[in-house]
Amino acid sequence: MSEQADNPCLTCGACCMSFRVSFYWAEAPARGLADAMVEQVTPHIACMAGTNNAAPRCVALGTGQDGPYACGVYPQRPEPCRELQPGDDKCRRARYLHGMPPLSC
Repeated sequence: MSEQADNPCLTCGACCMSFRVSFYWAEAPARGLADAMVEQVTPHIACMAGTNNAAPRCVALGTGQDGPYACGVYPQRPEPCRELQPGDDKCRRARYLHGMPPLSC
C-alpha cells in the first residue's frame, strides 16, 4: 500500500483518538518532530502530545487536503504509529470505540 493512495489511515483518525503514542525520546528529533508535537513521559519515554490524556487526541491529527482526520506528520510519525496496520486488532478496537465499522482489508 502506498502512503498516499488508498490508505485508510489518512482519513480515519480513530487510533489517533484512542491510544497513547509513546516511544523512546530520541526518536522524535531523529524523525524531525517539532518539540511542540511531543510530551516527555519519563526521562527516556516521550509521547505524541495529546495522547497522554484520559481522552487521547494526537496534536498532529487535524484537517487537511488528505481528509477530515489527516495526520499532519504522517511521513515523520513515530514507530508505534508505523506498527499499527489498517484492519489489525488495535485498528478494529479504535474504530469500534468511535462507532466506526471495521475496515475490510
